[in-house]
Parts: sequence; C-alpha cells; structure tokens
Amino acid sequence: MKRLRANDPCWCASGEKLKRCHGDRSALQRPPVRRGVPAALRSVPESIARPPYLATGGHPTGPSGRQVFDAAGLEAMRHAGRVAAQVLLDAGAEVRPGVTTAELNDIAHDSYVRQGAYPSTLGYRGFAHASCISVNEVACHGIPDSRPLADGDIVNIDITAFVDGYHGDTSATFAVGTINPAADALVAATCEATLAGIAAAQPGRTINEIGRAVEAVARPRGYGVVTMYGGHGIGTVFHAAPHIHHTAHPSATAKLVPGMTFTVEPMLTAGREDLVSWDDGWTEVTIDGLISAQFEHTVAVTADGVEILTVTDDGTSAVTWPNAVVTAAGAGR
Repeated sequence: MKRLRANDPCWCASGEKLKRCHGDRSALQRPPVRRGVPAALRSVPESIARPPYLATGGHPTGPSGRQVFDAAGLEAMRHAGRVAAQVLLDAGAEVRPGVTTAELNDIAHDSYVRQGAYPSTLGYRGFAHASCISVNEVACHGIPDSRPLADGDIVNIDITAFVDGYHGDTSATFAVGTINPAADALVAATCEATLAGIAAAQPGRTINEIGRAVEAVARPRGYGVVTMYGGHGIGTVFHAAPHIHHTAHPSATAKLVPGMTFTVEPMLTAGREDLVSWDDGWTEVTIDGLISAQFEHTVAVTADGVEILTVTDDGTSAVTWPNAVVTAAGAGR
C-alpha cells in the first residue's frame, strides 16, 4: 500500500502539505534519549514458578511451533493475559513528568509479584528487568533506567506475565504530560492499526491479512511500519511460530485456526522504518531520531472470530487512545 508522501495534502484535510501539518518533522522529533543508570536488579520470591528457559541461562530450548490450545489451555491464557493487563495498567497509571523508567519498572515488578506471576523478560536471553520501557525514538526493548520522563515525551511499556506455565504479552504507549498534536496523531493511529490488525485475525484467513489491515491505517497517514520486528506465537512458549508480519508480506500465507494464540504489536514510525541498535544489545531506535509508537495484545482465534486475552475481568486494558477508532468488527472479547 502506498505511503502518503511529504508533499501530498495532509490526510486530516487541513489543506496543508503533510510535511507542514501532521508530518512536520520539528513536531515529531524530541531531544535524543540519553542513557541513564540501568534499574537495580530485583528478585522474585522462590514461591513463584519460573519459565523453563531460566534453567538454561535464559536461552530457550526445545520446540517453539505454533501455539494452539483447547478450552483449558485458553482459560490459562486468559489468566496470564489478565495478569499482564493489570501490570500494564498499574505501571501506566504512574506515567508523568519526572518519574524515571526505573521507577516504572519497579511498579511493574511489584505488580507481577503481588499477582503471583513471574516477569517473562527477567532473565530472558540476558535481559535483566521486569519490563521493556521505550521512550520517543526508542522503538522497542528499552532498558529501564534513571532517565526522568519529560513533558511531551511518549513512552511504551511492554509487559509479559508468566503464570501457571503460560505467557501473556501486552504493551501500550502513554503520553507524558501534554504531547503535541502530531505526536498524538501518530499514537492514535498506532492504537487504531493494532485494533484493525486484531480484527482482521479471523479463522480461515491468512496471516498477511493482519499486516494488510495495519498498513491500511498507517500508510494513508504517512506513517512507516517497522518490519524488523513483528508479532509472534505465544502460550507455553514465550516467542513461538508464526511470525506475525505487520505489513502484507507475500510469504505470510499460513491460515489462522481456532485455538491459535499470538500477539499483534505493530510499531509505527513518524519517519523512516529502519531501526539501529545501541551497543547494550537491546535498545532499538529509529534511524532518523523521529518518534515511534507501539501497542500490543495477545489474542486467540476462535471458531467465529478473535478474542483479546490481555484484558482485565471487566475488559479494561491500557491498549486504548482517545481518538483511535476500531474500523472492523471482531476485536473484542
């Protein structure tokens, strides 16, 4: 799908060119994120069950094929999803200017433990914290640290809970104080694209329908879609097949079947789609320094639609934005 270009009329019908309106680079670029001191290492009570990869130094072993569950397995996935949703709500509620990402990680850590869950990221492939927290141009895998959030920042908090042998994975982007309209529009579009991708995940369809739905929201508004990372199968395995492309990838022809569980988690960029890695081995930033946003849910394909698993008992989730619109049916519980 064609991406709106800088000299095209802005999608908002203002009459201005995109580069003078919602694509204004000066409004979409924040001061570069500076590294702080990484968050202190935290432990989890021994009474809380650990994921099996911790026994091998954080490196998963064994089969990681697609995750398809019966009724009992799906109920266990709902439980893990509810825990993850609550952790994300607890951490997100404390986002404000002056708070550090290390402090947000501590809030998330305590919420996991309070609910009897293990943070799936803690010790996974050497990652040392309970959450990934990514600010502004950091697209994903940000390490929680001593940098205080500033008014106008955007911050993604990525949570995965391991409970009773199953993982639930969710993330949301939050505004820090007051953000400008161009940043607000990017975050709203990312939330909308996530929900549109979920709504497209119907039984019998192919995986590339998810990416096509994401692109249909992002491209006409001039946003990039990161292709270096995508969603993934999840269940008793943290990262499993299939890879969920967030663009209409021609090879993504596998069909979605009832009981299948995976994540939908597009990252939209204000500028270029390429990412570069910091030398910490984790942090991924946009190559042009423009902001990026992401939302994520764990979902299950049902006999007649798709169910979002990473919500609380009453259906609440941090994966929301005031002016995002769900454009297709089937994205609810």
